[in-house]
Amino acid sequence: MSASSPNPSDGSAGGDGTGAPAIFDAELAPNRSLGRAGFIAVMAGVIVVSVGLGVFFLLQGAWPVFGFFGLDIALLYLAFRLSYRSGRLRETIRVTADEVVVRRIAPNGRTTEWRFNPYWLRVALDDPVEHHSQITLTSHGRSLVIGPFLAPEERASLVEALRDALGEANRRYAGAPLEEQEIDAGEAATRQS
Repeated sequence: MSASSPNPSDGSAGGDGTGAPAIFDAELAPNRSLGRAGFIAVMAGVIVVSVGLGVFFLLQGAWPVFGFFGLDIALLYLAFRLSYRSGRLRETIRVTADEVVVRRIAPNGRTTEWRFNPYWLRVALDDPVEHHSQITLTSHGRSLVIGPFLAPEERASLVEALRDALGEANRRYAGAPLEEQEIDAGEAATRQS
């Protein structure tokens, strides 16, 4: 399972509609190591073995066994199809000086979006980093788990990159003129109510 490398933006406006330059922009996706050619080879091998054994049992008079070999082929095919379908899951994370936008695009195309203020957002990773560890984004009592399909090393790398990006976002925010910070704080209070 892998994540595409975090791509620091060149400062161009992003697709989140804010027009703010991205500090961090990444797309996370589950890894499917068996490509189309591998899938065809595996299925062909299983079909050849199952049909061969099924014919052997059929000739021995155990004709019901032949049907079970066919059922095995169908179930294996279904399992692969479901795995490839779940591999279409995507998560995008975009950090700007103004906000953090997390979008999750489900395999069926349904998109869910979360927005956080980078100043208040905390990134946590279960310690020690193991297969079942989670990356949790927390802000104002809300929590969101991201990248559950990533490998432990990828989770640790993502957390480090996110923390660096949030630090940069906070430095940029701190460098903004005082009037602009007050306006942003007022907008944040309005959004909360």
